[in-house]
Amino acid sequence: MSAFWSYTVIGIVFGSVYAITATGLVVTYTTTGVFNFAQGAVGMFAAFSYWQLTVAWHWPPLVALALLLLVGAPLLGAAVEVVLMRRLYGATADRMLMVTLGLLLILVGVAVAIWGNPANPQIVPPFFAGHSVTIAGVVVTWQQLLVVLAAAAIALTLRVFFKRFRAGIAMRAVVDDPELLALAGASPHRIARHGWMLGISLAALAGILLAPAVGSTGLNVDTLTLLVINGYAAAVVGRLRNLPLTFAGGLALGLADAYAIGYLPGRLPDSIVSQIPSVMPIVFLFIALLLIPAARLVAAGRLPVHMPARVAGGRESVAGAILLVAAVAVVSPLLNGLALSSVSQGFALGIVALSLVLLTGYAGQVSLCQLTFLGVGAYTMAKVGGGGSWWGLLAAVGVSAAVGVLVALPAIRLRGLYLALATLAFGEAAYYAFFENSSIFGTGGSLPVGRLPLPGVPSGSVSDRTELMMIAVTFALCAVGVLWLRRGAFGRRLVALNDSPAAFATLGMSPAWTKVAVFALSAGMAGLGGVLYAGQQGGIGGSDVLLFSSLTLLLLVSIWGIRTASGALAGGLSLSVLPVAQAHLPHALADLTGLAAGVGIILLARSPEGIFGSGWFPTRLRLPFTTEPAPACPAEEIAEERVGAVG
Repeated sequence: MSAFWSYTVIGIVFGSVYAITATGLVVTYTTTGVFNFAQGAVGMFAAFSYWQLTVAWHWPPLVALALLLLVGAPLLGAAVEVVLMRRLYGATADRMLMVTLGLLLILVGVAVAIWGNPANPQIVPPFFAGHSVTIAGVVVTWQQLLVVLAAAAIALTLRVFFKRFRAGIAMRAVVDDPELLALAGASPHRIARHGWMLGISLAALAGILLAPAVGSTGLNVDTLTLLVINGYAAAVVGRLRNLPLTFAGGLALGLADAYAIGYLPGRLPDSIVSQIPSVMPIVFLFIALLLIPAARLVAAGRLPVHMPARVAGGRESVAGAILLVAAVAVVSPLLNGLALSSVSQGFALGIVALSLVLLTGYAGQVSLCQLTFLGVGAYTMAKVGGGGSWWGLLAAVGVSAAVGVLVALPAIRLRGLYLALATLAFGEAAYYAFFENSSIFGTGGSLPVGRLPLPGVPSGSVSDRTELMMIAVTFALCAVGVLWLRRGAFGRRLVALNDSPAAFATLGMSPAWTKVAVFALSAGMAGLGGVLYAGQQGGIGGSDVLLFSSLTLLLLVSIWGIRTASGALAGGLSLSVLPVAQAHLPHALADLTGLAAGVGIILLARSPEGIFGSGWFPTRLRLPFTTEPAPACPAEEIAEERVGAVG
């Protein structure tokens, strides 16, 4: 019985930290309409800053805590609202998502540059070290009591604040109708800024309270940042609005995690038990998204209206494809070694990025697990036909498409933010349960994947330059195919689904079938890119399908233009080439990805179509501030087709 109470105490403590993180998410979402994916990065940065002040510089803990929570975090929240978020009111969910993902990458990059290579573990001592009490025979430290009391006090105080006080009611009202709120004499921008300041302060508090719990291993940038996923699960339980339910969700997650770690060892294989701390929050999040009635999963704010971007014509897209292949043929002899490999991988990732153009750019279905489909395709190739055959390629595309259908089926009723969270949960669960499973990928964590055989070339003798040309030709064909789909009836249906699912269904079409079809096509294309990516580098492993990589690819493609083939190519090349370039820079200046994210999210805040706007190649480039006539609304086109058919 004593073990049960010990696990209960541990679960309540960690659940309380999850509840504080989730409360910050709920506060930001309720008061601004933006789900802050950078919440974990804020907590991570605050934890490292607290260590720097108290351990490295020997500041008094209370002074450091007051400086970070009362000055640093509010200033960061105000800066985020003024610089990044003010222009995003009424924007689509994917555009707001991209900006917060960019903020996440910036904070991670700055943290790595400052604290990334410590000589010794960066350990944060607990508050009130050496003090404890005994409750029901279990020794509870004052640090643990502080965490639980802080979480309960925050949940109760904020509940009263948002329900009873004029300022709290105004913070909730600013999301629904800022113009009406302004007529009542309040400043919508000021109130939204206060919401960001409060939400980021709560994220900083959660990071600081969680820092002492990491133990002798010390602080870790990635671990602390990803712990916010636990907060996602608790926030969804509260439907991103209800603070008591959010607090209860955090406690339930913490208890489930503690009991699983305490009682499952010896009853399940060690390879599964070791992944429980990582998989449990993901499973919790996915189940919460599936069980909560769809009517309650309503996004904050008003529905934005936007016109579809211009699409390249058939001759134009074919000419661009030929020009691309010719350019690669001219440039490839000038490349060698790491540069040649990076460009080849960039084109393969460009194919994965094209799948995002189809799924997110056209259909508006946000996916945060696209590299998971890349990994599935590469794994299938490794297991079929000796690891490098055309039969393996067909199997990889088919299996990836089937996995895409499996992801789409339970998420049919989800859209926007909730679909993004569901795909994130799937990607993380697949990573820990499959790609990090030593019984599947072996002790080295990697499987060999061969290159596709070519006519007239001996098996296994395809050179790097030949492989680059083959991948470039494949990308060009996929790009022409995606643009052809967009010009056809199916492409117009995708854009109509993105524009208004209700109008789409009113016209007699099935949103569910269309979602499943586009997920299957997108996943199959990502699997094709995975075959070529793994074949170029000779294998596939867990490091190739990391969550950060999927998020970075989606962000980079959005920055360049997520509705364009040229944006897909630039996004794939950026993800592959930036790490190579930053290896030649000093450590303090080496985070090119974070720098690109910083510049990119500012561009996204001003130009939602990205750098390339509506073009296929440089001849079709449009500056972010220029516009051109858009075609008729896809829903109207489809309606006209159906009326004509009836007549």
